[in-house]
Amino acid sequence: MDISDNRYVSLTTFTRDGRRKSCPVWISNLEERGVGFTTESTSWKAKRISNNPRVELIASTSRGVPIEGSDVVTGVAYLVFDDEFEEVRAALKAKYGFQFLLIVFLGKIQELFGGGGFSSCGVVITVDSLHNPSS
Repeated sequence: MDISDNRYVSLTTFTRDGRRKSCPVWISNLEERGVGFTTESTSWKAKRISNNPRVELIASTSRGVPIEGSDVVTGVAYLVFDDEFEEVRAALKAKYGFQFLLIVFLGKIQELFGGGGFSSCGVVITVDSLHNPSS
């Protein structure tokens, strides 16, 4: 099973001092480019990826709890904007449909009432390999 076949994955990024930080994300297959998701360019995960592009992914629940027996996928992530961002966004929209549109709409409402705009970006992950965490 490809990591992008999962509804949710837990994304692990690393702080400057090497601590692991995990959070659940929606993810979509980007064909030969790897997998991707969207986030705000000012989010902590985007900042950590900018500092250290090494990431780990594992199938998870919507709360980010890894699903027992799932393999960890390692890779290198980078932030994308403009046309590349739109490619990631379109892949997520195709996979998640109405739920994705609802999240985008709620983000626009938050932007409207939250004061100040947010800048979305895509995160593209080039997958390196699989490894079993119990090995």
